[in-house]
Amino acid sequence: MKLGKEKLLEIYRSISKIRKVELKIEELYHLDEMKTPVHLCLGQEAVPAAVCANLKREDMIFSNHRSHGHYLAKGGDMGSLIAEFYCKETGCAKGRGGSMHVIDTSVGHYGSSAIVGGSIPHAVGAALAFKMKKKGLVAVSFFGDAASEEGVFYESMNLAQLKKLPVVFVCENNRYSVCSHVSVRQPNEDISMRAKAFDIPAKQVDGMNAIEVYEGAKAAIEHARSGKGPYLLECKVQRWRGHAGAGDPMKDQYRVPEDLEDSSVRDPLEEYKEYLFGKKVSSDDLKMIDQDIDEQIEAAFKFGQESPLPDKAELEKYLFAE
Repeated sequence: MKLGKEKLLEIYRSISKIRKVELKIEELYHLDEMKTPVHLCLGQEAVPAAVCANLKREDMIFSNHRSHGHYLAKGGDMGSLIAEFYCKETGCAKGRGGSMHVIDTSVGHYGSSAIVGGSIPHAVGAALAFKMKKKGLVAVSFFGDAASEEGVFYESMNLAQLKKLPVVFVCENNRYSVCSHVSVRQPNEDISMRAKAFDIPAKQVDGMNAIEVYEGAKAAIEHARSGKGPYLLECKVQRWRGHAGAGDPMKDQYRVPEDLEDSSVRDPLEEYKEYLFGKKVSSDDLKMIDQDIDEQIEAAFKFGQESPLPDKAELEKYLFAE
């Protein structure tokens, strides 16, 4: 696949933005001013960046607890995201949702959920609406390997294929469910093969390789958009940090031995940089992008820190049940 310089740099901007935002969160999290649990996607940045680079603004994505990358890659407002971490009224969920419940419908990010597998049926429902209204749009569900163990995954695949719905299931397989390695949870670690039971096409890609993810996502999204039905894309990634919070303080107690070796750790951002240099993209091009991102991040955190907290009298304003 031959990509133009503009698209190549778009993907770079997205990966770098996600990386820099996550590192800034980690840097400041110990100050205990962000009153929300955070689940960092450091190491997994290439997947949301490359998948969303294939989507239209009106296409919908549905995300999970590790959602910062999906939100940013789909075009969500950075200032609103950071304000949400600080529980401010200017946050994307008005300070009521926190890190695990981000949303920006203006760019097609229709929310994330802390419920494992929660994004899967939501995407199928959106895809059903798209088909009924003949909109020509696609819904994407991002979820982890643990969500592939939930019954709703199989129920959703069944309905999606039965109705030939325009939905793409994107599994970010980082091999860990909190602290449990996939080898102690699943007899067959190939998640992509599970789609075969429903005659759904599927592909497993190297989630650390942005171009491989982009190509896989392009085929999956084109398949769904053309009316052929659902597609499962499994992206094998590395989760650099612990399940939640900053760093990975318990790594020696739960990581499998090979994951503790420095030589086994890959960097999707650095690998993509090397690819770009081979495509005649200059380091100056990347520096300009990174400088712009740094300025955005500085402004976003200032905005989040200085924004007002919700009015105590309106804390129940967005509750729909008592």
